[in-house]
Formats: sequence, structure tokens, C-alpha cells
Amino acid sequence: MNHQSNETYLNHPTFGLLYRICLIENDRELFTTLYAQRLFFIVVITPDNLTFDPISRSDARLLVENRLRKLRQSNIAHEYQKLNLVYQQTFQ
Repeated sequence: MNHQSNETYLNHPTFGLLYRICLIENDRELFTTLYAQRLFFIVVITPDNLTFDPISRSDARLLVENRLRKLRQSNIAHEYQKLNLVYQQTFQ
């Protein structure tokens, strides 16, 4: 994993570079293909392994909307603004 300026990338064995959209849960994160942003994956991170679970665009959108709602309710404005920008760029 590369961490540069709060952006996270993973190299998928088939689809190449993936860009992290957001954290879903402690060990689950949502990623998309870097350039097309048409393929989405839930990446499960464990100390020994990374698991890539493909999901649909509509399911990915729903996950991001739920995360935005949680951030808004928790009053975490900076995180909300960053994720909302990614949401607009990815799904609008």
C-alpha cells in the first residue's frame, strides 16, 4: 500500500491500480479502479492477506452515501467534505 497525501492505492492482480474511496469498517475499505472508476471492490484487510470482493456501482454508491451520513451525524466536517467531493466526482 502507498500512502501519499492521504490517498491510498492498491495494486489489484487483474485490474491494476485501485484508488481508495473510503473506509467502510475497521478492516473493510471501498476501492475503485483508478482511471475508469467503473469497477468497485470491498477490500478486506487482515494482517496476512488482502481480499478483493467486487460490488456493483449502485452498491458502492450506497456504501458511500451511508458513510457520508455517519460522518454528518458525527459532526466530522473535514472528513465529510473530503468524502463528499470524492462522491461527487465518482458518482455524479
